[in-house]
This record gives sequence, structure tokens and C-alpha cells, in this order.
Amino acid sequence: MTDIANAALPGLTWADHSGVLVVTMDRPPANALNHSLVASLRTFFAELAPQAAPAPVVLTGAGARFFTAGGDIKELEGTGPAEIEGRMRDFHALLVALDRFPRPLVAAVNGHCVGGGMELVLFADTVFATPNAKFGFPEINHGLLPADKGIQRAERIIGARAVRSMVLSGDLFSAEQAVRIGLVEHLEEPDTLLGSAIVAARTAGAKAPVLYGALKRSVNDPDDARDERSLADTIAAANAYFVDPVAAGLRAGWNRDKVSTSRQPTDR
Repeated sequence: MTDIANAALPGLTWADHSGVLVVTMDRPPANALNHSLVASLRTFFAELAPQAAPAPVVLTGAGARFFTAGGDIKELEGTGPAEIEGRMRDFHALLVALDRFPRPLVAAVNGHCVGGGMELVLFADTVFATPNAKFGFPEINHGLLPADKGIQRAERIIGARAVRSMVLSGDLFSAEQAVRIGLVEHLEEPDTLLGSAIVAARTAGAKAPVLYGALKRSVNDPDDARDERSLADTIAAANAYFVDPVAAGLRAGWNRDKVSTSRQPTDR
């Protein structure tokens, strides 16, 4: 099915379920998107897409509480502008790879799906979620910004008014609300989530690949020039907020809160 080596992609595992690849972000305790995991996801999709018959993919998170908690803010401590630019380039490249993946991509959201996790889900063809899942773009409250490409995708999928409210408030919202606004198609209990997502991916994968890929391109409308503008906007914004003292204070405060929380028992 795929000759991508598991050992070469830290934080990521996958298994073949009768023709469907279940890809799992596995980075305890919250599957946070550090530089390494982002690179693993980007490599996986970039190497799978050109294969002669890429398998349909279900993307999920390990554990019962987190799909992914988004970007790993702690990893930013002690880094400089060059490092933040590199991170944003890699995450943008991951979104581009998802945008151009020609085969079915189903998200099975097993818990909190925030920040960068929201951006991943926005590029899935179909989204399943458990009723306890939470969604949102909390970056404004933590001294960060989402990638411009992710925000533009959100505006296309959800609508400008809803996205404006999400990104400017930073508030999280429920799985039921995610269904109402069109982010999530199906709610499933935890014990049926993965199975239902696999069935959906297998059903979609049975469609003629040449037709599925062409229709997906038409719907997604990938555009190299637009992507270059989004990347430039993302890097410019990152360079500005990375050195801004108010944003830096928000990041530092969030890290202190995370350290305090991490000392509490977790049922990941």
C-alpha cells in the first residue's frame, strides 16, 4: 500500500484497514503539533499522493481526549525569527499537501481539535467527530496566529461571519455547533467513530480515482500564486507577532498555565 517508513516519521503511526490507511497523530499527552510532527504529516501526504494508487486516508488522534491541541507553544521558547519562519513554512506546506491530496481524506475527530488541528480538519473531505469534541481558533488568546491559508480555507467552508467570530474571540465551541456551521458532517460515539470513518473512506475510495481527483481539484481550486501570497502573509504576520511584547507575554502566560496543568493527573 505504501513504502513510507514508520521509523522515519516521528509522532505518526498508520495501519492498513483493508485498503484504507488510518493515520494517527500520537504525541502524548495532547498530540500537539510540534515541528517534528508537522514535518511527519507533510512528508506522509507528499509521498503518498504521487503513488500509482494512493489509499484513502482517515486522520485521527491517539487517546480519548485530543485529536490535536494545535501548535506546541512550549517549543517556541528560546527560538528566534528564523525558527518561527521555518515552522510556518512547514505548516503551510502541510496544508498545501492536504489541499492537493487527490484521494479521499476523512477526519475522525476523537476529542479537542483546536488551532492547527482546525486547519487540518478544514482540508478533509468528510469530518466525523465525537459529541465531546471541542473546536476553535484560540490563537489570539495565546499570542499566536493561524496560518493565512487555513483562515482562507475556513472562510470558504464556514463563511466569513462565523470565522471572524471564531478567530477574534478565540472561544472554543461544541461538536453540535460544528455540525450546525458545516464544519462537521457526522457525530459518532467514541466506540463507533473510527469504524464509521473507515467505511466512509472506503466508500469514497471505490469511486473512479481519475474522476474523484478531478472533482476534488475543481472544488478545492488549488492555486500556486494564491498559496505564495498566503505564505508571504503568514510569514510577515509571524515576524511581527513573534517580537511583539504583548503577544510574547500571552505565550509566556499560556506556557505557565500549561506547566501547571501538566502536573495534574490526565486520562489521555
